[in-house]
Amino acid sequence: MEEEEGGSEINGGGLTSMDSTESRWVFQDEDDSEIDDEDDLSHRSPASALLDSEDDDDNAEQRLIRTGPRRDSFDVEALEVPGVHRNELQDFSVGKKITLAFQILGVVFGDVGTSPLYTFSVMFSKAPINGNEDVIGALSLVLYTLILIPLVKYVLVVLWANDDGEGGTFALYSLICRHAKVSLLPNQLPSDTRISSFGLKVPSPELERSLKIKERLETSLAMKKLLLMLVLAGTSMVIADAVVTTAMSVTSAVSGLKVGVDSIEQDEVLMISIAFLVILFSVQKFGTSKVGLAVGPALFIWFCSLAGIGIYNLVKYDSSVLMAFNPVHIYYFFKRNSTKAWYSLGGCLLCATGSEAMFADLCYFSVRSVQLTFVFLVLPCLLLGYLGQAAYLMENHADTGQAFFSSIPSGAFWPVLFIANVAALIASRAMTTATFSCIKQSTALGCFPRLKIIHTSRKFMGQIYIPIINWFLLAVCLVIVYCISSIDEIGNAYGIAELGIMMMTTILVTIVMLLIWQINIAIVLSFVVFFLGLELTFFSSVLWSVTDGSWIILVFAVIMFLIMYIWNYGSKLKYETEVKQKLSMDLMRELGCNLGTIRAPGIGLLYNELARGIPAIFGHFLTTLPAIHSMILFVCIKYVPVPVVPQSERFLFRRVCPKSYHIFRCIARYGYKDVRKENHQTFEQLLIESLEKFIRREAQERSLESDRDDDTDSKDYSSGSRLLIAPNGSVYSLGVPLLAEFNEASKPILVSSTSEEVRPVLPPTESVGSDAEQSLERELSFLHKAKESGVVYLLGHGDIRARKDSWFIKKLVINYFYAFLRKNCRTGIANLSVPQSHLMQVGMTYMV
Repeated sequence: MEEEEGGSEINGGGLTSMDSTESRWVFQDEDDSEIDDEDDLSHRSPASALLDSEDDDDNAEQRLIRTGPRRDSFDVEALEVPGVHRNELQDFSVGKKITLAFQILGVVFGDVGTSPLYTFSVMFSKAPINGNEDVIGALSLVLYTLILIPLVKYVLVVLWANDDGEGGTFALYSLICRHAKVSLLPNQLPSDTRISSFGLKVPSPELERSLKIKERLETSLAMKKLLLMLVLAGTSMVIADAVVTTAMSVTSAVSGLKVGVDSIEQDEVLMISIAFLVILFSVQKFGTSKVGLAVGPALFIWFCSLAGIGIYNLVKYDSSVLMAFNPVHIYYFFKRNSTKAWYSLGGCLLCATGSEAMFADLCYFSVRSVQLTFVFLVLPCLLLGYLGQAAYLMENHADTGQAFFSSIPSGAFWPVLFIANVAALIASRAMTTATFSCIKQSTALGCFPRLKIIHTSRKFMGQIYIPIINWFLLAVCLVIVYCISSIDEIGNAYGIAELGIMMMTTILVTIVMLLIWQINIAIVLSFVVFFLGLELTFFSSVLWSVTDGSWIILVFAVIMFLIMYIWNYGSKLKYETEVKQKLSMDLMRELGCNLGTIRAPGIGLLYNELARGIPAIFGHFLTTLPAIHSMILFVCIKYVPVPVVPQSERFLFRRVCPKSYHIFRCIARYGYKDVRKENHQTFEQLLIESLEKFIRREAQERSLESDRDDDTDSKDYSSGSRLLIAPNGSVYSLGVPLLAEFNEASKPILVSSTSEEVRPVLPPTESVGSDAEQSLERELSFLHKAKESGVVYLLGHGDIRARKDSWFIKKLVINYFYAFLRKNCRTGIANLSVPQSHLMQVGMTYMV
């Protein structure tokens, strides 16, 4: 969507001022532009001044421009930023460091840690062993896959592409959205970039490549849609991966009973696996930190067991498998087996499963802690485990079906089997928690229906649990285990899901390298060509076997993709329609201060999704209700592409219409990692306090400008140089007044269609200060009385229906699929737990 009613531009970086009738001054970068309504285009009389940078590292010049006889209160409020908030690592004690290490093992590395259970079994089912050279060749393939994908790609590169500690495909998308306006939902505001946690470093002007990519992404609707589809495809694969990871890990671990108990049948293994799955998803609600701490030591024992068994087999059987570190054996393996070796690539990839979980679960821990744990504990134990299995297979070619369990020393079999099953349950949780994080991120960015989210930790805001997704994953997992009982077929489905995620991550990280990191083009090309080529080679192998039953996981991924795409498509159409049908300022002025009805005491919070303009649903309230509240706040709950918004920057206010109307706009900004757990009383209190603060700041700025005007001739505005101390202590050098003069007693300034600027005649200077103080006290008193009278939540349910002349597919998607999702998703007001006695609802249908 690139257009808005009134000829305003949405994706061009400008804020369309629809609400205020007073002059406004905004900071403008040299490459940025502000475009107002058509009524205000004739009022633009730009003036510029240098803005001292608050960040010593940012030397970019900005201009303070005047866009017309209006003042944007957002920009005044944005000056309140106290400074950039940095996420500093705390100095943990030794005990806390040990606890953290166990939690990292239990949450992040469970998936990749259990890969030795099934990697060789699936590989050699596709390419049977015909000699020891095949064992060494397959081992060499596994070793270098493990080194290249989890270590080089993810640990050394991808983990650094996190969004302030948040990982996953949507974290990458959010990071890209901050540096280029690529979101299809047209609710971006320039004020968002001044959030302290935004941490934006715009592309350097010296790098022409970065600017061209940014421009291309922002101006091409096709590129925006393609980028969104890549992100949705990657997220759908993450959800599918959570299902197949659980099925594969648990089934492969339980199947070890076949080695220890000769009489056990496959049906019994299946029933035990189902019982374990039910238990696993039942304890998911107890939280990541609790479960991670409980099972972390068990996974540590598991990794030690892998290393111990590997060393034992190397000593007992054949240490010549160490030759596999020579990559030439990969060439010999393909030369001997040709097509069968290519088929086995799908099984080989299973050694790298869990790589995406390391990135997606990054929100729980720091990058450095994950990297150190993988390099110094996880990777050595995995390498020893695979080397030990290969050494055993050098003398036991027939035991490939249960390569891991057959290689366990007889005296340690039952303890290791028990630990393996515990580790498999832990591995299943790794991708499940990653799925919860991805769904929360996608919901915040408008790509997934709103669901009930439970925060399981008071210390760590990223640890969440989504009940409906948990039980949905369990149901799908049980279907897959029941329908695809073969480990080989589940392994092939596993490879499809993993590779889908890996390829999407490679593409998104490449965009981050070009747009944000701005590193050498040769390095970027080497990264994308090598890893994308490697992953496409693996993907070609698993797709060849898709008819074995793994097509079920593809169908599931497609369904999840359609759900996310339909929700985003419907939400975008709904927002665009609301923008087109919003009320005009002319209508509000015609209604007057009383808005054509009775103003009853109290505060009305009108919830809507518009970030600018007066929502059309307000007109329905005016025509439906016999009275409207004495103070109206248009509240927009908005998620911005940052993990966390500081509480001091949560609310942005703007005055709507002249002062006597007592109408304000409030945008409550949240990051996709923020916790919205406040009840309605707490939310009301924070909102009223922020509004009072805004009114005081507004009066303070006007008083400051009035004092300055007394000492400065108006003819010197364009040439004089003055200093302004902002609320955060920063000093700005101004050549023009920040705010236009204001006179409470004078007639409110109305927007005119002529090009002449109307300036009010000021009363004597002595009366300005007292009048301003009296005006401030009156308005604050009015606010407090309205608060005492009560707060009512005015909810507008805006539904959309496809027009009669629309295409059949559009009618099907909007009238049925999107309507079904919207009807069954969680309402935004549910997060505040507002009692029914404080609610007032009006419905409205938009034709799109």
